[in-house]
Amino acid sequence: MALDLEQFMDGLRRRNPGESEFHQAVEEVANDLIPYINDNRRYDRMQILERLTEPDRIIIFRVCWEDDEGNVRTNRGYRVQHNNAIGPYKGGIRFHKSVNQSILKFLAFEQTFKNSLTGLPMGGGKGGSDFNPKGKSEREIMRFCQAFMTELQRHIGPNTDVPAGDIGVGAREVSYMFGQYKRIANEFTGTITGKGLAFGGSLIRTEATGYGAVYMLEDMVKHRGQSLEGRVATVSGSGNVATHAAEKLVVLGAKVVTLSDSGGFVYDKDGFTQEKIDWVKELKDVRRGRIKEYADEFGAEFHEGQRPWGVECDFALPCATQNELNAEEARTLVSNGCFAVSEGANMPSTLDAIHVFQDAKLAYAPSKAANAGGVAVSGLEMTQNSMRLSWSKDELNERLRGIMGEIHNNCVEYGKGEGDHVDYVKGANIAGFIKVADAVIAYGVI
Repeated sequence: MALDLEQFMDGLRRRNPGESEFHQAVEEVANDLIPYINDNRRYDRMQILERLTEPDRIIIFRVCWEDDEGNVRTNRGYRVQHNNAIGPYKGGIRFHKSVNQSILKFLAFEQTFKNSLTGLPMGGGKGGSDFNPKGKSEREIMRFCQAFMTELQRHIGPNTDVPAGDIGVGAREVSYMFGQYKRIANEFTGTITGKGLAFGGSLIRTEATGYGAVYMLEDMVKHRGQSLEGRVATVSGSGNVATHAAEKLVVLGAKVVTLSDSGGFVYDKDGFTQEKIDWVKELKDVRRGRIKEYADEFGAEFHEGQRPWGVECDFALPCATQNELNAEEARTLVSNGCFAVSEGANMPSTLDAIHVFQDAKLAYAPSKAANAGGVAVSGLEMTQNSMRLSWSKDELNERLRGIMGEIHNNCVEYGKGEGDHVDYVKGANIAGFIKVADAVIAYGVI
């Protein structure tokens, strides 16, 4: 009997109650995979989709630490090891008050397909804690990271599970965690990526996610016989991904007019320059300020409590967080002439927004394809650590560009429609699925 989407989703919701983010991620993938599986029955006979929507394991643990006043604090830690059919579990660690099992399951599920798309031997995983680094002192963050790693180190290793950074976990937090891992394990291995350059990190890792999203955008636009030169782009967020996406857009000749944070967005009609982007990096990375300060400094407009999707543009790059772009905003983008969207954040568009983009036949790259640049360079960091060498910035950028180009080509192969239109969602889902699914079948029933 053929697989049915509604029946499949009803079963998944029943087994995973209350996990709305996980349901959303699975439905977006299953919508494309179920017709493909019904045409390729061996995947159905081996229950591959059912197996790929059940994580290998979920580890939940208590994290106790002391604040600067000597008070004992307690948080919850997680690691979702989703699938290691094609390589060690690989995925970031997120520290944010919103972290829960549903969010981490959705991220680990997406990571499995994303890592497959890179062509590198990496499985999918994700972890984190409801610890909020905002407002914490340097030493409080250090103590929490050390306490978190004291438990997590039992479950990771260079050939088992290789975490990285994510929201709330930058170079500082990665360094504290790696230091604690090295202290306990008494070995220097590439167990965590995103490390400092002095101790095994990789060049362009910081830039990779933002750059990769722009490379994907560039390939989609080229496929339609156009270019980025002189086009207007709206970008959301003002962190690592957003600022480096803006930076690469400017280098390639586009005009970036927005950045944002949780307080609202700034609109700079003259466009961001490299100098202005560097100012935002310093604002966010060093001073931990708000994007409103950019408007005060450069005379730009600040739109409090709003997102930038009402601004007229040719391209949109959502680079902030999940579900930041809804159906109404998607319709506004389409009506304002936007013809390409490349997702820098993880699942930033709601399912309804995705359907709007697909119905309008936009060049729309989902996050599992568009933001794979970060994990691609993390994979390259793992390789450099194993080989005990470091590649140059130019060589790494060339490798990143090649990986993103191959992701685009695979999406075209499996998502090609009429004329020059490509359903990049369908292409990414099927291309990412095949490699993992074939490996799962090869192992038998385990």
